[in-house]
Parts: sequence; structure tokens; C-alpha cells
Amino acid sequence: MSIAEFDVIARYFIQDFPKRADVILGIGDDAALSSVPEGMQLAIAIDTLVEGVHFPKNTSPEDIGYKALAVNLSDMAAMGAMPAWFTLALTCRKTDEVWLTGFSQGLLELAQTHEMSLIGGDTTCGPLTVTIQVTGFVPPDSALQRDGAQSGDGIYVTGTLGDAGLGLASIQKRVTLPCSARQFVESRLNRPTPRLVEGQALRGIASSAIDISDGLLADLGHILSASGTGASLQLDCLPLSKTLCELKPLERAWLMALSAGDDYELCFTVPPNRVVALQKALPIRSYTRIGTIEAANGLRCLDANGRLFVPEKTGYQHFN
Repeated sequence: MSIAEFDVIARYFIQDFPKRADVILGIGDDAALSSVPEGMQLAIAIDTLVEGVHFPKNTSPEDIGYKALAVNLSDMAAMGAMPAWFTLALTCRKTDEVWLTGFSQGLLELAQTHEMSLIGGDTTCGPLTVTIQVTGFVPPDSALQRDGAQSGDGIYVTGTLGDAGLGLASIQKRVTLPCSARQFVESRLNRPTPRLVEGQALRGIASSAIDISDGLLADLGHILSASGTGASLQLDCLPLSKTLCELKPLERAWLMALSAGDDYELCFTVPPNRVVALQKALPIRSYTRIGTIEAANGLRCLDANGRLFVPEKTGYQHFN
């Protein structure tokens, strides 16, 4: 038996979520009221996840809740912002209490980790769709942006690339993996790690930044377009997990790392005179240099012998 809309809100989305002092009025009125700390700017991001498009239909509700918030936190990380509040618009076909329990627990897990308050939203009936808007804080004139890369800057990424794409291929039965490898890559797909610590540490160091959602080539392309530059990537420098390295031939692993998307790692650029600051700000093993910003337009992928590798696709496109 379905439960009423306001009972859903009261039962699953009010009591356990963190309460912040800067939230004056949260869930329960026509709008939320909150205060912005003095000397801070607001950073605002919104993402929508649609069943069958952004996550497979058999994805657990816990993972859906977790990922829905994680992808927005990744946007906060790419701006160097500190997340504070979020709103949730949830559309589902029925008020399944088992599903709602799992979904709210996945959402709550990440909200508690980052001390975020759920301050409002909406619930409606229809195809499963989750929209979350996150608001955070960043000191004035310190937000990371896409348009600051210059010729000579190094190109870096956090973590490893391509694991989430391999996880999706595993779920879709396009590859067969050993149990431990399958669990690893599917976890990377369903539970990405927002690089908030890294993003905040890069303020004043990175000349540009973006999170990798649609694929490295596509998202780095946004930096190049905004900055009016080009780049070359060294394929042998791509950070690949042990699991992805076992994918043969090697070009297949490269393609996964370059274009599969859903990594939610950070791609950022750093001028040569700030490399020492980067080394002091972040553990050396948390990031990898993969290329160089160049004056000539275009994005070139080169193997260890300097040969050009032309990927068959650059990343996910929503309307293609």
C-alpha cells in the first residue's frame, strides 16, 4: 500500500539528516531560509539522474541515493567549494517503503559524511528520476573555473580513470570479470568518491578544473574551449587500475579511460611555477600528470612512441 506524500517526507527525509546552524528554516514550509557566512560566495550545482539513462534499472536504491548526491558534490569539488545544503526532487512510480528506506539511507550516508542539511524539495509520481541541487561556500575570487588554462600548464587527474565505464560494461554483460574485480569496478560506478578535499586544496594552485562525468576527452575539451587552448595527452601516463590494465588489447583500456565517463575524478591544470605548491598541497600518489596544455587548438592523444591515437568516441552525449 502506498503512503501519502507528506508521510514520505516526514518518515524518510527529515529526522536523521544533519542540522546546520546556518539553516534558519528547513523542510516544512514553502521555501527554506538559510544564511551565508560572512565573506563567502555561494556555489550552486544541480544534477538529474534518470533510471535507464544515468543508472541501470536494477541499481540498488542505496546506490541511487548515494550517487545522486555524490555527482553534485563532485561539481562542488571541481569549483573548490565546501558543500552545505541540498534540495531533493524525487519522482517515482509508487511510494515503495523498502525502496524509500534504502534510497534515503544511501543519501543520508553521504550527507552525514559531509555534514550537509537537506533543506527542501519535492516528491511527485512518474518515471524514476532524482534531481538534487547542492549549495556550498567558497572564498571570494578563489573558485576553480574552466577558463584559466594556459600553454605550458600541466594537465593532471586524481585517482584512476575508466573503472566506472568497465563497471557499466560488467553490469550490461559486455565483459566478464572475476568476482573481486567486478565488485570493485561496479562500486566505482555506483559509489564515486567526490574529491572535495582535493578540490579545496587546489584553490590558488590550479589554473582550471573540471570533474570527469562524461569522459576525460569530453570534459577536458570543455577546459580547452573555455580557455582557448589545445593539449596533448600521453597515453602511457593515464592512471589505470590493475583491473583496467588487464583489459586487452591496451587500446581498449585507453578508450575506456578516455571516454567512458562516470569517473567523477578531477581534471585540473597547474602552471609550472605552482608545481611545488601542488606537491605540498596534495599527496603525490593522489594525482597524476597526463599531459600539457598547448597553444595550438585541438586535443592530441599520443602513445609512448609519439604516435597519434584517435579514439572512436570522446565521451557521453545526452542528446546523441
